Amino acid sequence: MIKAEDYFEEVRELDGIPVRITVYKISGEFHCHIFNADAGATIARCSAGDRETALQVALQKAAKRLHRSIIR
Repeated sequence: MIKAEDYFEEVRELDGIPVRITVYKISGEFHCHIFNADAGATIARCSAGDRETALQVALQKAAKRLHRSIIR
């Protein structure tokens, strides 16, 4: 059975949009999932060997995607 470890969750705003961020570790790899806190739609995901890298890369992806959707 696979079990998530080091689970972290928070809500913050990116480009004025409330997002929920989750980070967790499975089988030695960290996974970050950023999704719209209101609608639940996934904005970005990332997996990396350490927590901080997974979080930062996912935040960069989310910022680009949200910025593009705001401009359109």
